[in-house]
Amino acid sequence: MSADGPRWLDDEERETWMALVGTLVRLPAALDAQLQRDAGISHFAYQVLAGLSMVPGRTLRMSELATFTEGSLSRLSHVVARLERRGWVTRRPDPADGRCTLATLTEAGWEKVVATAPGHVAEVRRLVFDPLSGEQQRLLREIGRRINASIDASVDAASIAPEGAPAPPLTQGERS
Repeated sequence: MSADGPRWLDDEERETWMALVGTLVRLPAALDAQLQRDAGISHFAYQVLAGLSMVPGRTLRMSELATFTEGSLSRLSHVVARLERRGWVTRRPDPADGRCTLATLTEAGWEKVVATAPGHVAEVRRLVFDPLSGEQQRLLREIGRRINASIDASVDAASIAPEGAPAPPLTQGERS
């Protein structure tokens, strides 16, 4: 908050914010629905499998995989346990550091990614890329990078913020 008080969103900023909020809520739900319908897995589970499929040896430390999937270690652990039961992932202690656990994509997991990827990419293309021009895609990439950098800076600053501090309202109408 500035010395002059809160910087409320104007009408255009509020419309932009609401469009982004709608995208943040609706896009993951749409991707999850497609993957559940076509492949019987969640979007998060697909991200785990895809993340492992893209690295040498198809193996990552669980902490690195959590960072890639933007998920907590707890959530990741539960999902990886389900993927293990299906034979798509294995876990073992990291020989370089026994405190860490490695997740490895199995051959069956690789086959699942290969079978699932075309439908997922088609849905991503349909929902995100097809409606946008090349210039809009470049702008979206830059916008995403800038917002993520701001979030990363906020996360670093939050390590010194008081725990449980309430989030401030975004518009004047949200004040109590």
